Amino acid sequence: MKILFCNYEYPPLGGGGGVINALLAEELAKKHDVTVLTSQRLGLPEETVANGVKIIRLPVLFRKQQSAASLLSLLSFVVMGLLHCRQFMKNREFDVVNTHFVLPTGPVGQKLATFAGIPNVLTVHGGDLYDPSKTLSPHRHLIFRIIVRWLLKKAASVIGQSNNTIQNTHDYYIQDLPVRLIPLGINRPPKVNGNRDKYKIKGDETVLVTVGRLVKRKGLEQLIKIFGQLKNKKLRLVIIGSGPQEQSLKQTAIDNGVAEKIIFTGFVKQQAKLELLDMADIYVSTSQHEGFGLVFLEGMAAGLPVVCYDYGGQTDFLENGKTGYLVKLNDTDSFKNRLIQMINAPDARKK
Repeated sequence: MKILFCNYEYPPLGGGGGVINALLAEELAKKHDVTVLTSQRLGLPEETVANGVKIIRLPVLFRKQQSAASLLSLLSFVVMGLLHCRQFMKNREFDVVNTHFVLPTGPVGQKLATFAGIPNVLTVHGGDLYDPSKTLSPHRHLIFRIIVRWLLKKAASVIGQSNNTIQNTHDYYIQDLPVRLIPLGINRPPKVNGNRDKYKIKGDETVLVTVGRLVKRKGLEQLIKIFGQLKNKKLRLVIIGSGPQEQSLKQTAIDNGVAEKIIFTGFVKQQAKLELLDMADIYVSTSQHEGFGLVFLEGMAAGLPVVCYDYGGQTDFLENGKTGYLVKLNDTDSFKNRLIQMINAPDARKK
């Protein structure tokens, strides 16, 4: 089978939506002919092959960061994709298009499928339908909602990764739209040994860790403020990831008197991320919404209990009191109390 993935982000660009696309593409490439059409920027080659997947990148404008795309760069991908559809499909044959993210990728994937006369399977990730941290989230604007509805109707099939994402599809767009639930997964990571000495973390300190792009939706400013209220000298917080909020978050740490207790690692490669998770004790997240939450799977795979909010795709697989604690969204006092409970109960963390 010849499969074309269309996704505006694909590693090393972007976050979880690109990561899961790469995992899927590489697995399918073991038996099928797989091509990915995505964005080019930051010195990436126009065409390459990685783990059996042919990756073709369209040049986009105004993308300055690896972890996050600006609005102009998203629009640039749509424009470039639509302009190059005919040329891209010339002398290329595919059996199906799998488009990831209804916006901004949807118009490009649907155009490719229409031009080639093949089905378009549309995978919605969550934030492309609903992002409470963005004023330009599609669910808030009539024109965007009209575009999203049209793309959802045109797709041969729509895939959602969590019940929350499917619910948002029905609540904000098309109430009776058939959406198939296919949860995400990760490869089981290899066993690694984290080295606390490398980060000057003492053996008797309790380490909280979180992974993600440093963007508003992740609620990291709130997490730092909660951490500052714990008043525990034997605590450390490790924040793994990069993004546009990095400097403001470091200032928040200073303002709350915990700058010396927080480690901002920036972007790290997979091996380093696994080592950091291995040396941690609790996975924490104050994200305002996750379409699914691959990072929670990564934390659990490292044997960590998870303390996070009860809103988003993670509620499909996290269980309050069993995998950690799910706290009512933005109930910071309860979040703090659950952290204190976990910090003071190492046996419960292991269980």
